[in-house]
Amino acid sequence: MKTKYLNLRVLIASLVLVTFFTSCEGDLDVTPQDDQNTLADEFFQNESAYLEVLASVYGNLALTGTDGAGSSNIQGLDAGTSQYGRTLLYMQTLSADQMIWSYENDPGTREIQRNIWTTQNPIFLGFWGRAHTSVAFANNLLRETTDAKLDERNVSAATRAEIVNFRAEARLLRALSYYHLMDLFGKANFITEDDALNTIPQVYDRAQLFAFVESELQAINSDLVAPRQNQYGRADQAVAWMILSKMYLNAEVYIGQAKYTEALTELNKILGGGFMLADEYAHNFMADNDVNSAINEIIFPIGSDGLVTQNFGPGTVMINGSVGSIEVNGAEVGVEPGGWGGALRVRKQFADLFDGGLYSTDTRNTIISAGRTVNIIDISDRDSGYIIQKYSNATSTGGFGIDQVFVDTDFPLFRLADVYLMYAEAVLRGGNGGDMNTAKGFIDALRTRANNPNLVPVGDITLEFILDERSRELHWEAHRRQDLIRYGLFTGGNYNWAWKGNGSNGIAIPLNYDLYPIPAASLSSNPNLTQNPGY
Repeated sequence: MKTKYLNLRVLIASLVLVTFFTSCEGDLDVTPQDDQNTLADEFFQNESAYLEVLASVYGNLALTGTDGAGSSNIQGLDAGTSQYGRTLLYMQTLSADQMIWSYENDPGTREIQRNIWTTQNPIFLGFWGRAHTSVAFANNLLRETTDAKLDERNVSAATRAEIVNFRAEARLLRALSYYHLMDLFGKANFITEDDALNTIPQVYDRAQLFAFVESELQAINSDLVAPRQNQYGRADQAVAWMILSKMYLNAEVYIGQAKYTEALTELNKILGGGFMLADEYAHNFMADNDVNSAINEIIFPIGSDGLVTQNFGPGTVMINGSVGSIEVNGAEVGVEPGGWGGALRVRKQFADLFDGGLYSTDTRNTIISAGRTVNIIDISDRDSGYIIQKYSNATSTGGFGIDQVFVDTDFPLFRLADVYLMYAEAVLRGGNGGDMNTAKGFIDALRTRANNPNLVPVGDITLEFILDERSRELHWEAHRRQDLIRYGLFTGGNYNWAWKGNGSNGIAIPLNYDLYPIPAASLSSNPNLTQNPGY
């Protein structure tokens, strides 16, 4: 079992407590699952309670409830379709050209991977609810740490000093959820600690969310811990800079304005933050990625522990799901030999990115193709299509995670390799504050780390090259849909991939699919909320 940030046992205990303090916000009905909840006044008599409430905000990224992997603390949401990282992965990756899920009777997956979704999709509702729960939990901490509350409780000067950081981290995590809602849905129920509980929230559109997240992250910068100086898994200044750089890189999509110079400003801050590439590519995706060399590269993870925080999050899904139906190779990656029986495979267009001799030694190429066809004609035929072995429940020292189903592998939400590729793209798109020779050095570093001797001349580094290299480096890390939209390739028919639009060879999909629909259940709970065009 890992001994990780904030004490993972505290994540569960605090998640129980905060559900008691947090009532309905907008369309949320966050229900306590424990009859032994402590009243707020008694709870805060111990000043360690403030860290526990902060832990609940982090815990909502990894956990769905307090009674094990199958529990949910949000009424009406299934634990399997409402885990933050898993639903983000489905919406950013399963919807695009890298991943196929074999079991299409699993609620919501068929519609997402065939791009035929509706407002009833439970995965959309799961992410919408989970992200707004993060907002509610952050608001709860902020309400409980006002100067008036701290004066009333005679909180010590030492704890007050820590609470400055706690509040900044809560605001950052709230901003992260609003960033994701802006990207995926283009709007969100907007509520802060200044709004009374049970208030019907106003709705912010993309431009309003962009402005709020930008101003929030700028405002809290001095109250966040410096890069790599916080406890592992807790946010620092670099996480704020990463969200801002992502927003600026995609600003033409979000607000119709080019902000590539602003992106480079934030990226350069991260580059000066002391991060380094992991010694090996695989270290980023192993069971000990909280202690091996990946700790130097991962900017922000969603934590996972096979004993304490058992959940059906992205690590558990991808490691069990990647075990091949033919290969039965689960023991190699630290799960049951059969895993989930070939639940996950790759689409042909992704496999083609590693085709040919240029990538035969590239350690990012974990494709297993022997005895398989690259084409997936029948999605239910788990023996067709290639599989990959990127994520693992094995450790860098030869051991395995503590459990053979629920993995110890943290999900790297942000890491330095992404910064390198974003830097190159921002320069190519005309941003000031960077140069192509530096960008080439970053790309060379990624290829050298991956044992790929084919270094690319500066003149061959184009936007198209960057898009492909992003897929080779960052596949299955919940970036692909966003990348394709930024390049104008997700909707329409300029680029079709297997099963896009429900065609085995891919067909065009409507332009309005660049945004997901607002879940029907959420529309009915907030009269201020309207549906996205085309749905």
